Amino acid sequence: MKNMLKTTVLLAALTGLMIVIGRVIGGPTGMVIAFLFAIILNFGSYWYSDKIVLKMYRAKEVSPAEAPNLHRIVDGLVMRAGIPKPKVYIVESGMPNAFATGRNPQNAAVAVTTGILQLLSYEEMEGVLAHELAHVKNRDTLISAIAATLAGVVTMLANWAQWAAIFGGFGGRDDEDSGGIIGLIAMAILAPIAATLIQLAISRSREFAADAEGASICRKPWALADALEKLEYGNSHYRPSISDVQAKESSAHMFIVNPLKGGAIQSLFRTHPVTDERVRRLRAMRI
Repeated sequence: MKNMLKTTVLLAALTGLMIVIGRVIGGPTGMVIAFLFAIILNFGSYWYSDKIVLKMYRAKEVSPAEAPNLHRIVDGLVMRAGIPKPKVYIVESGMPNAFATGRNPQNAAVAVTTGILQLLSYEEMEGVLAHELAHVKNRDTLISAIAATLAGVVTMLANWAQWAAIFGGFGGRDDEDSGGIIGLIAMAILAPIAATLIQLAISRSREFAADAEGASICRKPWALADALEKLEYGNSHYRPSISDVQAKESSAHMFIVNPLKGGAIQSLFRTHPVTDERVRRLRAMRI
């Protein structure tokens, strides 16, 4: 019920934001178009946001024959968690990370990168996948996937506003009503910030909860703690190759650790708890 409320608030907030952007870009006509677009997007993001995210990262579903150890881990964990087995995907990327998606436990997927498979031991992978299955069990995955989809759209609209400001606006925009060029420039700056705040609406506490639930599922809190330390180091030193799939800012909150490097500004808008604190809590657990 709590996550359903979060999802409803998130969809309402994004709808309002898109209508505002539409008005700034295109005046009253743009506002109507944005409203209709928002309705379509809200419906689509509920049903298809998981597929969008998986396609965004070019994730490939793998069978037990293709990834036996991965499926063996998932099979054991879902029995302990008491949830249906999700589909299993691999992302071809040296970035060591993992995420889960899906609107409910019956329609879920877990995805891991080739980088994490190379970096972690079998028991550490158990800890990571238990964390992701905790998100599935707690139904965090729906709101995460919706946030990724809608934050990406808001960023796209901000780019439109930027180009509209450069070229003097789009046809049909009433400069007096919409704020003119100043309004467009302000929207181009503020919309990406709003997209980041949407990600922050996915409370950092959900990561602590998933850590605790995941440790309970795999019964090895130390394995998840070891994995988090390795992943934090691995992502901070990750050097992508040309063929690697890169993490997108709009979906960074979905991963088990933040896949993006950043300075003070990114730390201010952190979508994950500090890894050291997560590790400390896990090492203090007694199961």
